[in-house]
Amino acid sequence: MEVWEPGITLINLKTLLLTAFLTCTLLVLKAQNLKKMENNQQDSLAISQGLENYYFKEIYEGDVTVLGSIFNADTLLFGDVKGQPYAKTLDQYLDGVAHRQSPKDSGKPFKGTIISIDVVNSIAVAKVHVKMYEFNYDEFLSFHKINSRWVIVTKMLTDVTE
Repeated sequence: MEVWEPGITLINLKTLLLTAFLTCTLLVLKAQNLKKMENNQQDSLAISQGLENYYFKEIYEGDVTVLGSIFNADTLLFGDVKGQPYAKTLDQYLDGVAHRQSPKDSGKPFKGTIISIDVVNSIAVAKVHVKMYEFNYDEFLSFHKINSRWVIVTKMLTDVTE
C-alpha cells in the first residue's frame, strides 16, 4: 500500500513550478536579446547602406538633392579643416557641394570607408573616413531614426594626415 506524504509532494511541486518559471523567464529574456541583436544588425545595415548608396556616392558625384536626403533638415556640421574651425548649416554645406567641382568630375581619387557604426535604440553614431582631393577626413556622423528612417542629425569632421 502506497502512503501519500503531502509535505514532500508539495515541496517537489514548488520546486518543479519554480524551475519551470525560471526556465521560461530565461527563454523569454534570450528571445528578447536575440530580437534586440537582430534589430541592431538591421539598423546597422540600413545605416551602412545609406552611407554607401547616398552619402559617399553623392559626395563623390555632387548630387546635392540626393545627398541632402540622408540629412535631417536641421543638421549642423562642425569641425576643423587645415586647423581652421568649421561650422555650417546643412544649407551652407550643400551649397558648397553644389558649387565645387565634384571629385568624380575632377578625376582625383575618392574613397569613403565606414570605420564603425554603433546603434542604441533610435540613435546611432558612425565613424567614417573620406579621402577626397588633398584631404583625408575623419568624420563622426550622428544618426536619429525618425519615422522609421535613419537620417544624419550632426556631422563632425577633421582633416587628418594619412
